[in-house]
Amino acid sequence: MRSPTGPLDYLRRWPLQVWLATTAVFLYAPLITLMAFSFNDSKRNIVWRGFTLKYYALTFADADLIQAFVNSLTIALVSTVVSTILGAMTALLMWRFRFPGKAALDGALGLPIVVPEICMGVAMLVFFTEIVPWPTEAPWPLNLGSIIISHISFSFSFVAVVVRGRLASFDRSLEEAARDLGAGEWRIFREVLVPHMQPGLIAGALLAFTLSLDDFVITFFTSGPDTTTFPIKVYSMVRFSVTPEVNAASTLLIITTVALTALALWLQGPGVTQAPQAGEGLLP
Repeated sequence: MRSPTGPLDYLRRWPLQVWLATTAVFLYAPLITLMAFSFNDSKRNIVWRGFTLKYYALTFADADLIQAFVNSLTIALVSTVVSTILGAMTALLMWRFRFPGKAALDGALGLPIVVPEICMGVAMLVFFTEIVPWPTEAPWPLNLGSIIISHISFSFSFVAVVVRGRLASFDRSLEEAARDLGAGEWRIFREVLVPHMQPGLIAGALLAFTLSLDDFVITFFTSGPDTTTFPIKVYSMVRFSVTPEVNAASTLLIITTVALTALALWLQGPGVTQAPQAGEGLLP
């Protein structure tokens, strides 16, 4: 039964509505300002001089900036694929099996999440200079290997945590029903476990991609002279002044991230959030 609405209901709601509006302004006003001033016809961001698209033209004409953006996308895509596979397998291992040292491994899995990035960056710098020297002068994309490995080392932990949380809601009776119907371990994994894990896999992959694309500190310590990524390039531009060209480049990155997020949410629609019923699709 629907409760009637009246003046008292609106009086109760307005503090929450004000709070939500304030939070939205606090979160998105800086981004909207940055995107708006990317169209400013001035070399300074202090005064609005008019609307222009010339700084977007300068951004697309900057070969170094485009190469840095391509490097960031390549690193993010490769590290996301590898991190999603490793994270899913780790989550499945921690969820299903009992073995000596499981508690220690569970604690170590959270280290990349809680350890400060500056410590991770220094550790990766020492690792790739003293223990396993990586040739940063190698041909592209092999010269990005040290950055990709570094991003995988912290991204897969986030994927494992998300997928493991998803597996916690799995009904193990579905596996038993599948075995009763004659399905093998691989078919159970492919047709019962993976559909249930799929929302977690998509969420974990999106999280890994975003972390890799936006990372600056660890990349700063593991990159070479020819392996500049987009955040590092933008930082080098900002050291002198925040120009509309920097705003335009940042706006393009924001649009790319939002588009990929929307795509992931679309892929994570109602059709992928339900695991098959016991025995469904397991018999020819």
